[in-house]
Amino acid sequence: MKVLIVARYKEKGFAPFVTEQVEALEKSGVECRFFPVNKGYLRQWPALHRVIRKFKPEIVHAHYGLCGLFANMQRRVPVVTTYHGSDVNEAGVRRLSQLAMRLSRFNIFVSQRLLDLVAPVKNSAVIPCGINLADYPVVEKAEARRKMGLEPDRKYVLFAGAFDNPIKNAPLAKAVVERVPRVELLELKGFTRPQVALLMQAVDAFLMTSIAEGSPQVIKEALACGCPIVSVDVGDVREWISGVEGCFVADTRDPETLTDLLKTTLAFSGRTTGREKILSDGLDNASIVKQLVEVYEKL
Repeated sequence: MKVLIVARYKEKGFAPFVTEQVEALEKSGVECRFFPVNKGYLRQWPALHRVIRKFKPEIVHAHYGLCGLFANMQRRVPVVTTYHGSDVNEAGVRRLSQLAMRLSRFNIFVSQRLLDLVAPVKNSAVIPCGINLADYPVVEKAEARRKMGLEPDRKYVLFAGAFDNPIKNAPLAKAVVERVPRVELLELKGFTRPQVALLMQAVDAFLMTSIAEGSPQVIKEALACGCPIVSVDVGDVREWISGVEGCFVADTRDPETLTDLLKTTLAFSGRTTGREKILSDGLDNASIVKQLVEVYEKL
């Protein structure tokens, strides 16, 4: 089976969760080729048409609503579109995404909350992006701290993104951590994938205060690393960390409530059972790919 992947290409490349999913698809025997969308959509239409004519895919799989709309400008090959969050959460983009939903032969939402925002949608399913557990090998906390240059006896909290990303809501996270003595808040920015894996096993807690999310990969990564988590109720976080000791979802964005949960999390000893949760809930890439292949074959 041949699948053409239509996805946004930015300065740093394709989104990691897209490339990792494609790698898993290729391991399962699906032949994939990327078509990068990196400038005006209409100007790229002739190039897309040429690639489809030469590659002859059975399926075009677009990631994000605008790419789905672009992919549906051709009607020769059925289009599967995956919606990741901002393409549904942002009202202005949502209208264009809804047009893509009507045109696509199948629609995938990475969380039930996203689907609920636009339901009903025919020919749709909730399939989150998975992770590759091999990218997160288990490392002792002391060793992870040594490799990342962190002090052995200090308390560290890892923030779920860059401080300058307004969607991640860093002011709330800083207000929470400032209420806990002798704790340092670290920014998740500028690290390689191996460094992220080490960092999540070196810190004492992971904190998410985002205004909006789809199905945040960093939560799955923190689970894979056994890192205790405190998060606001956003995206599908509650679903994935439910029942994992040392992990909490706040019912409010009140700083005092989040501070109390963070203090409880910081007192948690050892790693969580998040890695087992990833496997039991089928969030590993191998399990996700099986669902994708079933969708492709039906089309």
